[in-house]
Parts: sequence; structure tokens; C-alpha cells
Amino acid sequence: MSNDEARKSAGSEDAWLLVAVSTAGGADSLRVNVWRRLRGLGAVYVQQSVCLLPDRPPVAGAVRKLIDKVRAEGGTARLLHLTLTDPVERGELIGEFRASVATEYGEVIERLPGFFAEIETETARGRTTFAEVEESEADLVRFETWVAKIEARDYFAAPIGAEVRAELARAREAMKAFEAAALAAETTPDTSTSRAAVRLRAVEGHRP
Repeated sequence: MSNDEARKSAGSEDAWLLVAVSTAGGADSLRVNVWRRLRGLGAVYVQQSVCLLPDRPPVAGAVRKLIDKVRAEGGTARLLHLTLTDPVERGELIGEFRASVATEYGEVIERLPGFFAEIETETARGRTTFAEVEESEADLVRFETWVAKIEARDYFAAPIGAEVRAELARAREAMKAFEAAALAAETTPDTSTSRAAVRLRAVEGHRP
């Protein structure tokens, strides 16, 4: 694929989607569903029930499906394709998108230290067990899923994203080390237990 084709596939910074949705007449669950879907796409609202999104094939496809659902369930919706030619306006809008995902990335950065601290604490206590590995692994999967969702709506590469990915990679390495420690702890022979087993066999051998 050429650079021009790649840019066309990714979408131009000039091309946008204007989405207007009204769920009046529909069920409350429809209103919640619309809000969740649009926020999940990273929509920036310009006024109530009206938002903007980058005009990119995956985004446009998801919006069309949502509009079909809204109309089928008694609401009204419209999708317009816009071109923003004012560089200042376009820059401000892109800045809003970046700020939104930066806030989300920031929450990940704030919570990841807790993941590292938990592993360090359990290691220091000698609690490198299979159960602890499973618990930490579940925490890591939640972080990975969370970051993947943010990345999907990080259309304009917020700078903090690189920091989050680096910290997530460090978390994966910490998880591998913790898992290796647990494996070693559970597969290395316990000498005190072995001595006790020898004594037990000796006693059993002298039973009348």
C-alpha cells in the first residue's frame, strides 16, 4: 500500500463525521447504549446530542450501525460528512481529542504503580504462589484491555500514549519475573520437608 493509500485508509484530518442523535420515543436503554457507543468511539460533543468524530472507515461503519439501531428502536439520527478547512478550528478539535484520551491514559499511569507495588510486596513476603500469579495476571489483563480501548480512540496519537505503552511493557516483564519466581518456589525441593519425610519413613520402618 502506498503512502497516499495509507493516508486515505486512515482518514484525513480534514474529514469529519457530524452525528446527531435523538432517542426521544425510544427506551431508556437506547439512550444509555447510544451514549456508551459514541463515548467508546471517543466522540467530542459540540452540543447536546450532536458530536464529531474523525471520518475513518471503521468509525463511519460503527456509526452507521448505531444509527440503524436508533432508527429501528424509535429514535432519530443523522450522519453528515464534513470537511474542516480552517486549520485553527481543526487544530483545536484535534487538541480536544488528544486531551480526552490523555486524561484516560493519565488514569492508567496513576494506577499502574499499584500493580508493581503488589508484586513487590508479595515477593518480599515470600508469597510467590500460583494463586498470587493468577490474581496479578488478571490485573494485568484488565490494564491491557483498558489501554487497548483507549488506543482505539486515540486517533491523533496523544504523546502520553508512548509512556503508557512503555509502562505496560514493563508491567508484562514484572509479571514474567513474578511468574518465574512462583514456578521456582513451587518446584524447588523443600529440604526441611524432605528431612521430615525421611524421618517419617524411618519411623514407619520400625513399626512392630
